[in-house]
Amino acid sequence: MHVKILIPTPLRSFVGGAREVEVEARTVGDALQSLIERHAQLKKHLYGEDGKLRSFVNVYVNDEDVRYLKQADTPLGERDVLSIVPSVAGGIEPAVPKTAPPAPPTSASPLPLSAEEIRRYSRHLIMPEVGMKGQVKLKNASVLLIGAGGLGSPLALYLAAAGVGRIGIVDFDVVDESNLQRQLLHGTSDVGRPKLESARARLREVNPLIRIETHEARLTSENALELFRAYDIVADGTDNFPTRYLVNDACVLTGKPNVYGSIFRFEGQASVFATVEGPCYRCLYPEPPPAGLVPSCAEGGVLGVLPGIVGSIQACEVLKLILGEGTPLVGRLLLFDALAMNFRTLKLRRDPSCPVCGPNATIRKLIDYEAFCGIEAEIGPGTGEFELTPSELKKKIDRGEDLVLLDVREPQEWDISRIENARLIPLGRLPYALGELSTADEIVAFCRSGVRSRKALQLLREAGFRKVHNLSGGINAWAEKVDASVPRY
Repeated sequence: MHVKILIPTPLRSFVGGAREVEVEARTVGDALQSLIERHAQLKKHLYGEDGKLRSFVNVYVNDEDVRYLKQADTPLGERDVLSIVPSVAGGIEPAVPKTAPPAPPTSASPLPLSAEEIRRYSRHLIMPEVGMKGQVKLKNASVLLIGAGGLGSPLALYLAAAGVGRIGIVDFDVVDESNLQRQLLHGTSDVGRPKLESARARLREVNPLIRIETHEARLTSENALELFRAYDIVADGTDNFPTRYLVNDACVLTGKPNVYGSIFRFEGQASVFATVEGPCYRCLYPEPPPAGLVPSCAEGGVLGVLPGIVGSIQACEVLKLILGEGTPLVGRLLLFDALAMNFRTLKLRRDPSCPVCGPNATIRKLIDYEAFCGIEAEIGPGTGEFELTPSELKKKIDRGEDLVLLDVREPQEWDISRIENARLIPLGRLPYALGELSTADEIVAFCRSGVRSRKALQLLREAGFRKVHNLSGGINAWAEKVDASVPRY
């Protein structure tokens, strides 16, 4: 039977550069013997003089280590894949005496890279997949990053370090202490500073040879097309659905690849959308979830290292697109589970009825994405009259009014901070706990920043509660405006 053997990068030069070799075999021993008979130079790298597999080479059938089994008798099935996994060094160079950098070679025609660039990018230049030609591609490329936060940080740092010649960043936020757990573009001294300022300073330190362009504005339907047309690739580091659909549609309409990433708690996703041959984000998710159903990282949390992993994957996909090397995540969705340390890849197809990239597309211009995602209709008309500011709530409490302070956060948030005499009923449990509340009571709902409690307000009103309010800005606003002893997070 035919068996596929995956060849690791260090050994590919001995098999003509092939990533995999197919041999005729029924056991692991047969497969390895057929491999070295066909590619004799491999033998000394796989086997010692005693005829045994070298100690730095492991052999797997699918994901099972068979090194210590009797390979000659280890059977192979029709769909089994054999992997050769040698030890690989990397990360720290051996110490060598420091000498002055060599002078650039003289030539009748100037080199496409300066001597300084050659020194800086030397580890790229010695890779056959990059070389001088590929590095010049990186130098001449332009990438627009949407956001300078959790995903935008590793994206910007690695693209800058790699020598992408022009990097644009769209952001309008300032650095907050809560960002520092994951947004490595920014430091403690940057708190309160516009993210674009600290990002520009950090990236100039990483690589002064590239151009950083900052766009201090909220990405909207009015400015997206003009911004996107000025760059080769767009990398989506957003954290909300309206902007995600806006980025997708603008990429399709301008013909720019959309390198997508998303994160939540311990899980991440990555893909490449809006290419000529692949699907777009709407092909995967034609419609967003109901407003408030999927919490943001600010509401649900995220493991600090997770955006570093997913953002680095996005950066890798950007570099592959520029270089024209490898197989990008076009038509594939990469799923990462940090708790299980597991990657899965799902195949995606273009939706022939997609309203933006399908043959009969109906979306020819950018729309109102907040309305599309149901943001405006999240509570319904007249929402403002049900809002209560922290100072207004404080006056009610000081007057001794009989209030039910309803905290709809999660128990772990309750452990961080709380308002005195509040009652905890997490939003997810609220529909099943309405019997624990009375319609005769005046209820003030709150969460971290006011988003989930607005959802709770809608649910309570639909259930017949009329004396209900939402604490504007949530417990963080209460801590800022009323009680500084309450921790903000």
